[in-house]
Amino acid sequence: MKETFDFIRIHREDDVRDLALQAARHPDIDMPFALQQIQGWQTAKTKIPSWTAVEGIVYPPHLNMEQCSSEQTARYKASLCGNGHTMVDLTGGFGIDFAFMSQRFERAVYVEQNEQLFAISSRNFEVLGLKNITTVCQDCEAFLPSLDHADLIYIDPARRDVNGGKTFAISDCTPDILQLMPTLLAKTDRLLIKLSPMLDWHKAMADVNSAAEDAGRVIRVHIVAVKNECKELLIEMVASKTSTTDDIVEMVLVNDDQTIKYSIGTADDAEICVPTPEPSDFVYLYEPNVAILKAGCTALVASRHGMKPISNNSHLCVGKKLDDSFPGRIFSINGVATMNKRNLKALLQGMERANIAVRNFPLTGDQLRKRLRLKDGGDNYVFGTTLADGTHVVIVCKKTYV
Repeated sequence: MKETFDFIRIHREDDVRDLALQAARHPDIDMPFALQQIQGWQTAKTKIPSWTAVEGIVYPPHLNMEQCSSEQTARYKASLCGNGHTMVDLTGGFGIDFAFMSQRFERAVYVEQNEQLFAISSRNFEVLGLKNITTVCQDCEAFLPSLDHADLIYIDPARRDVNGGKTFAISDCTPDILQLMPTLLAKTDRLLIKLSPMLDWHKAMADVNSAAEDAGRVIRVHIVAVKNECKELLIEMVASKTSTTDDIVEMVLVNDDQTIKYSIGTADDAEICVPTPEPSDFVYLYEPNVAILKAGCTALVASRHGMKPISNNSHLCVGKKLDDSFPGRIFSINGVATMNKRNLKALLQGMERANIAVRNFPLTGDQLRKRLRLKDGGDNYVFGTTLADGTHVVIVCKKTYV
């Protein structure tokens, strides 16, 4: 086995496909295992960078690496934990979330029913030097009756069916946490649920609140994005026995180092009435990050930053001044034109290529590109959108680096 681990260490930067073709040259190497480890290490280099510096970490099959949390999102969840006595991860998987969250507690319990994943993760926890942990190879529903109490229970239900196909509805995941909700809240003070970022957060929040009945309620909803890609929907609940009478739910929108917070059902969350932008407002174009778009609070963010949404459904804002604190991309506007051929020709004169995007527009990005006869790429950005009065326009701009 030493020869195999030496081979992995020497070749972990190499192309896995090329190594697979050379398998016959290395009869003493467990090549399937070596290729899995090399591919896993290469994935982890981006996804879990701190682990790649630790010798002895074993990586699971590709599907498990694809499904596991990133280090960035795991650290974020750990930041929500505070400090406590006991936490339980009921769906441990490869153990990324558990490894970071467990360090906030005096005792942490990892539960995983897949024997292969359980063996890999348990070994890795030893390599990582995690202390005060207990590992349990068992179905979480079978484990729950033996659990006395935990300060925090974390659960990430599997979002694949028996055939390996993706599922999104909460009730289609395994386990069905809606059925388990009263039991879960009876066993803990706080419950943290990780769900698909594809879900409508309004419905997800309503579903878990309904399933909880009188056992507890939602206190926070987190939409977590990494590099402007929505990764996780987290729902934080508190058991009734530790709850206050305050029914306010906080929204937390995270994209890397950008964080927006507001309270649902308060004046902060009320329908924002903003004036229709004037032509003189089209100096800078602001595109909110995906967490804000997912939450549907563009108008709120625009109001906080003193700018104006182009229209109710455009998800774009404009302003006269540069605001480098805006949570999203910022563009300097070069010109605006209606879809009139003469106006477009004047606006696009001399332009051969551009990055095309559409927001609340009757054409797709590819259709607009063909209409404008532009190649992809370059420094110019073209947004097709619709103004508050229903006029379809094209906005040409360049990204502002601040």
